[in-house]
Amino acid sequence: MPGGGVGLVGLIDVNRVEAPVTVKAYLLCAFAAFGGVFFGYDSGYINGVTGSSVFIELIEGPAATKLSGPNNSLITSILSAGTFFGALIAGDCADWFGRRPTIIAGCVIYTIGCILQAASHGLALIVGGRLIAGVGVGFVSAIIILYMSEICPRKVRGALVSGYQFCITIGLLVASCVTYATENRTDTSSYRIPISIQFAWGLILGIGLFLLPESPRYFVKREEIDKARGVLSRLRGQPPNSEYIEAELAEIVANAEYEREAVPVTGYFSSWMRCFSGSLWVAGSNLRRTVLGTSLQMMQQWTGVNFIFYFSTPFLQSTGAISNAFLISLIFTLVNVLSTPVSFWAIERVGRRPLLIWGAFGMLVCQFLVATIGVTIGFNKTHVDAAGTTIANNIPAVNAQIAFIAIYIFFFASTWGPGAWVVIGEIFPLPIRSRGVALSTASNWLWNTIIAVIAPYMVNQDAGNLRSSVFFIWGSLCTCAFIYSYFLISETKGLTLEQVDRMLQETTPRTSSKWRPKATYARETVEQHYGEKAEYGSSA
Repeated sequence: MPGGGVGLVGLIDVNRVEAPVTVKAYLLCAFAAFGGVFFGYDSGYINGVTGSSVFIELIEGPAATKLSGPNNSLITSILSAGTFFGALIAGDCADWFGRRPTIIAGCVIYTIGCILQAASHGLALIVGGRLIAGVGVGFVSAIIILYMSEICPRKVRGALVSGYQFCITIGLLVASCVTYATENRTDTSSYRIPISIQFAWGLILGIGLFLLPESPRYFVKREEIDKARGVLSRLRGQPPNSEYIEAELAEIVANAEYEREAVPVTGYFSSWMRCFSGSLWVAGSNLRRTVLGTSLQMMQQWTGVNFIFYFSTPFLQSTGAISNAFLISLIFTLVNVLSTPVSFWAIERVGRRPLLIWGAFGMLVCQFLVATIGVTIGFNKTHVDAAGTTIANNIPAVNAQIAFIAIYIFFFASTWGPGAWVVIGEIFPLPIRSRGVALSTASNWLWNTIIAVIAPYMVNQDAGNLRSSVFFIWGSLCTCAFIYSYFLISETKGLTLEQVDRMLQETTPRTSSKWRPKATYARETVEQHYGEKAEYGSSA
């Protein structure tokens, strides 16, 4: 049989029982998920730092009370711009050097960016440091998802990959706590402390990854079958010659051979163009999967969640309705953290597709309620008292808006937050998986950048001054996400990555939950090469 002598034991029933999930497997994946802290902390600390009076004066000059729209936009968005390019570069590096070395390289680049930010005395180094750190975050955010999807057992893959989003929320929470603790400092430590804490994340993940194994599917892609077997043995806690290991390896190898024969790669540019092969109207084509992955990450950003985490402090301050905007932002972040673990259970019990559909519905209802209350009796209705302070006319209405924003965050954190990352790690076939996940992650950061650039102009008083009306925009986009989920998201719960590959070829999103595997790639490969029907359960 092609593929380095993998035994026919891989031809057993499609519903075969996987190797028992070990504590070691949970720990390996949980540690890999720690990469989400990079994303979360870098996204979260800037929200508080841009509200620091010391930082504002550093950027704008003495006596300044707020960042200008262009500077706020540049400082916030430049990290996402770096991450966009980092994610694209990481796709190549993951195929050339491996998943694990690429993540370690991202940690090194990230640390260099942190050093530049901590040493800054003005706008230039802050921007340059965030750009370089963003490249590192791009490496980590793209390849961690790829790596986790390839090493996780199928029965808990969704829950474990959701751990990445949970670590993002932990990063956001830590950033909020740090900026809240330093907001009243009157020296440069008010922004240097939040920046410097980033060093810890790069060191922890970079050093720890030296102890983790490489992805077995990377070795299969390079036709190093013995190494793939050894890694699978380590991941599953089984002997290398175990029937569990042989069965799983046989299917990975056969699927990789099937994909290589279907669309041969002849060079570097051909390998990228392979992501766009086939027709958009053909189920399971590479082009359709690439469009699905990139658009899914776009829709996640369109929900408007990063408007809350990037700009909630200056936005709430501008309304005059909140006495301590830092504290409210901290509460939002805490809701985000506590809600995400709901997805650990729901994504495996309920499934990916229902979670995204109903999550989008819950978000759109909350967004429209926030907007409607705001333009009628809430945020938008204020007066100036005798001391010149802007005061909300109706405090209970403002509190209701804050409550619905918190409920909106619950829906996002328990559905679209982790769900989008889980799906992009599952839908791509092995030959294009690293580049497909990289393109999808780059899409996330591209739209993240766009939102970070335009949001200040939407809500600043000297620009769009939309105030609560901005939530009509996010509510409309969440409506688009609801429709998108219903028509385009397939159910991948409980399937191996190789079975997902076949399911996408044989079904439609609305019927995908009823699909069941009928054959294995390994079985079909043997029948093709030997011209005979192989019996289930046979062994070499």
